[in-house]
Amino acid sequence: MLDDVLVMVLAGGVGERLYPLTKERAKPAVYFGGPYRIIDFTLSNCINSGLRRIFIALQYKSLSLSRHLRMGWSVVADELGEFIEILSPQKRVGEHWYLGTADAVYQNLYSILRESPKDLILLSGDHVYKMDYAKMLRFHRDHGAGATLAAIEAPSEEADRYGVLRVNGEDRLTGFLEKPADLPRGQQILASMGIYIFDMDVLVPALEADAGQPTTHDFGKDIIPELIAKVPVYAYRFYDENKKAGKYWRDIGTLDAYYDANMDLCHVNPEFNLYDPEWPLRTYQVQAPPAKFVFADEGRRCGHALDSIISAGCIISGSRIEGSVLGPNVRVHSFCEVDGSILMPGVRVGRHARIRRAIIDRDVFVPRGARIGFNEAEDRRRHTVSQNGVVIVTTEDEPFIGEIPEAALRHEADFDRRGSER
Repeated sequence: MLDDVLVMVLAGGVGERLYPLTKERAKPAVYFGGPYRIIDFTLSNCINSGLRRIFIALQYKSLSLSRHLRMGWSVVADELGEFIEILSPQKRVGEHWYLGTADAVYQNLYSILRESPKDLILLSGDHVYKMDYAKMLRFHRDHGAGATLAAIEAPSEEADRYGVLRVNGEDRLTGFLEKPADLPRGQQILASMGIYIFDMDVLVPALEADAGQPTTHDFGKDIIPELIAKVPVYAYRFYDENKKAGKYWRDIGTLDAYYDANMDLCHVNPEFNLYDPEWPLRTYQVQAPPAKFVFADEGRRCGHALDSIISAGCIISGSRIEGSVLGPNVRVHSFCEVDGSILMPGVRVGRHARIRRAIIDRDVFVPRGARIGFNEAEDRRRHTVSQNGVVIVTTEDEPFIGEIPEAALRHEADFDRRGSER
């Protein structure tokens, strides 16, 4: 059943609401949960669903994403007709770049049709969830659908974030509202997850007709509303492979949503399970030694971490890490405190630094004695601060340097002296 199916992942999003984390990378390339990139969850779903013919459409600042895909996702067998292949904008149909989600697919119809698929599964590369797309495909074909949309229940107060589906008793679409702002509150809606399956005989003429019209060239705003009256369009209710009481699907499109989703991973029983061997989550694993916690010495606490994710290659030296996510190859030097923070790969934290409720971007050096997350005025003057007060530090920022107490300096000097005597 899966030999005549093609997957296309749209991964060219700018991710403006995640700025400055998306200043130099596409949103699907942003780190999440330590070593992972956001796109890894969609691609893991594909592999776990038995789907191994995958196009990935890139556009915005794609270098780090394309490098990650090349290094971490060479997991398919070319000789069996499998592939994970990047599609960069080629201007096959005009002089413009991708104008919308539908236009991104339309511009790549040449590559898609060469694979002769019966159905196209269209996915977004910037959501975190677990889903077996093969189950959705079976539903799509069993119902003779021209198109099928994955849907999840959500409160009507959040309707302005989603496309809202109206269905009959058989879950066939009777209407589609793109991000409505006037729905009654206190109700449940069916929200589109941005996951589509199209019969190619339906999709191709729909895209060709849309390309000649002055539309936004978007599936939610233009293609789906036009198809509802012409062909059977169904809603597939999201079946979560996460094995938790609630269904987990996150569009971590804002800094606060991104921060909260990472912090949830640090809980004893997180909503999203990274550790299920029956649903492996793949990524590029750096060649790095195991994490190390050092310096248990007289008068000095040992480097330790509590309720935290610590990736390979990290060294925690006589410092306290609590409720935080550390990416690969992070170094936290002595006498530091890191609370409720995300440190991306390659971050270096100098002695006596204190970091609280912050996101430290890749390869940032946090200098000795820095204070991040303790002085709101200084944080806002030097860094980006989210609506909920999370501080985002990039390589271009200069953190505030606080005064190191004399007692701490004497403790440091005594330790260094004892170390030199051994």
